[in-house]
Amino acid sequence: MEESPSTTASNMATPRSPSESTPSSGSENKDNSPIEKQESVAKTYLKAMPLRDLADLGSIKSEVKNGNILIIKITPLANKSIQDVSKAVDELYQFAESIGGDIARLGEERIVICPPKIKIWREKTQPVPNEPLPTAA
Repeated sequence: MEESPSTTASNMATPRSPSESTPSSGSENKDNSPIEKQESVAKTYLKAMPLRDLADLGSIKSEVKNGNILIIKITPLANKSIQDVSKAVDELYQFAESIGGDIARLGEERIVICPPKIKIWREKTQPVPNEPLPTAA
């Protein structure tokens, strides 16, 4: 069976010039390249989460490992058990140290946990000039 010239021509791929080729490196869409770079960069979010139970520690650690900053409200767990709050804070402190992150208290009800490369600014307290300094004697 012979194929007609029109069928053969439609089945054949037409050669493309290098300028018509599919972009593989993104160099053709120079206007879009900053957007492409922004999408590939991981984002850091600031999230607020309650700590209701010791089982919540797993999701808190996972969020910090993913690069998010968490503000944890400890009051829900404190209403149940102060001992569990102490355990949770100790575990989160050790976790933050182990990954090179940071942790700090925000008042009586909250703590903040940061991933590596994000540090919490702490104001250095200076002695009040009118009060005597403690002595070793």
